[in-house]
Amino acid sequence: MTSLIARYGQAAGLIIALLALVVIFSILGNGFFSMRTLISISNQIPDLTFVAVGMTLVLIAGGIDLSVGSLLALCSAVLGMAMVDADLGLGIAIVLAAITGIVCGLVSGSITVFTGVPAFIVTLGMLEIARGLAYLVSDSQTLYIGESIEIVAYPLPGLGISAAYVAALGVVILGHVLLTRTVFGRYLIAIGTNEDTVYMAGINPRPYRIAVFALSGFLCALAALSQSARLGSADPNAAIGLELSAIAAAVIGGTSLMGGRGSVAMTFVGVLVISVLQTGLASVGADEPSKRIITGAVIVVAALVDVWRNRNE
Repeated sequence: MTSLIARYGQAAGLIIALLALVVIFSILGNGFFSMRTLISISNQIPDLTFVAVGMTLVLIAGGIDLSVGSLLALCSAVLGMAMVDADLGLGIAIVLAAITGIVCGLVSGSITVFTGVPAFIVTLGMLEIARGLAYLVSDSQTLYIGESIEIVAYPLPGLGISAAYVAALGVVILGHVLLTRTVFGRYLIAIGTNEDTVYMAGINPRPYRIAVFALSGFLCALAALSQSARLGSADPNAAIGLELSAIAAAVIGGTSLMGGRGSVAMTFVGVLVISVLQTGLASVGADEPSKRIITGAVIVVAALVDVWRNRNE
């Protein structure tokens, strides 16, 4: 009962913080609180939402994936190469990008699981490998795809939000159901809480730990599709530092860096907090260094709160 109250109290507190940010920037920023701004935010957050959902599942299982930004860039480069250089259709290009993300995730997960090397180190290496491959695939050039992919980012008739945003909401819902209503989700929580206990219960955690990295890679491919559609191009320099925003969104939403606890739904609220914060800072004229300092401070505070929660459980 106490944990349930604490959980709902945390959710309420985060939503109040989000609303407070909206009120503050509406007062300070000229025209921030408008339908145009809200639609703009909604159309910009699918990339981070896809990646943050994958990061949440990896963190809950006791891992971490620092390669997500570079994987997005690699999948975007593959998507652009397939459509521009190979003149393939959008469907085939999406499949190739998805395979790329999944394979990279499987490699990271397998090395982590079978060698015992910490996921932090393995995915840090994959961060560099994927970024290098993105440069090779794209020949270090931005690939301009054009209208054939921009349809994904167009506002849907009568809604004003893009198909990518609707897909991101769908992934949040599916991720929440996966985590709270399936055996796979319960196993992820158990593995992140105490992997030795899972072994003793007769369950092999290795396939689940590998699968969650592959799932993260697949979601990076969806994020690449969303970003490429919004920009109309594939940029090998895209998403630098996105892994920090994804981790921040998950931790702000209550996901523990120690594993075993988290919520996909609350991670989405964390994504909204970060997006409103960044858009609000831009609306009040904050320069890039100031935005980075404030965003970094939010990440540090979220991490400190996570440590405090773990110590008081």
